[in-house]
Amino acid sequence: MRHPFYGSRKYVSYLKDSGFIVNRKRVLRLMGLMRIFPIYPKPNLSKSGQGHKIYPYLLRDSPIIEPDQVWSTDITYIPMRGGFVYLVAVMDWFSRFVLAFELSNTLDSAFCIKALLAALQISRPQIFNSDQGVQFTSHDFTSVLRGHDIKISMDGKGRAIDNVFIERLWRSVKYELIYPKEIDSVPCLYDELKSYFRFYNTERYHQALSNRRPTELYPSGERVGTHF
Repeated sequence: MRHPFYGSRKYVSYLKDSGFIVNRKRVLRLMGLMRIFPIYPKPNLSKSGQGHKIYPYLLRDSPIIEPDQVWSTDITYIPMRGGFVYLVAVMDWFSRFVLAFELSNTLDSAFCIKALLAALQISRPQIFNSDQGVQFTSHDFTSVLRGHDIKISMDGKGRAIDNVFIERLWRSVKYELIYPKEIDSVPCLYDELKSYFRFYNTERYHQALSNRRPTELYPSGERVGTHF
């Protein structure tokens, strides 16, 4: 947990420096037995659904000038002492305001839809951007967007930079909350995330926002800033 970004190669070097000579094959086997997984973007988190419709990316060279112009979503992997869970969040691009989040121990679409519906209780975007993951290309997910007359935008395959703001959110969540702590239960993690996103929205100053807080730029921020 002190070095959650270490993979098998780094562990081989670390163990060698600590006086333990072991090859990478054994390290991989032991990591698997101990359910130790390095933290980095996993390809299967964005696995496309066979036969699902892929929408074009609508945001290239488009200035983001107002709240609720673009929302985005993504899934990331959260390590815990006894395993891991998946975290999804919905964010307003202009203000970086986090509108909703959910946790799940499986990569189905249900928890993503739940987060989307929670965000839509607050407002509605003009455009909703995601990657091409099976959760976001599913009929159940896209039908919610179409039912609210929201334009659907999807990143180019393998282009995390197309959804760069929520990728920065994941970095902040992990380095400011997850890595410094050892969270050992899902209820505890949920409460920690509620507190963190409340802080992120209402107290944390963002250099990219000229050292303002998201709640200062999101029109409903003061009303929903503590809704978690």
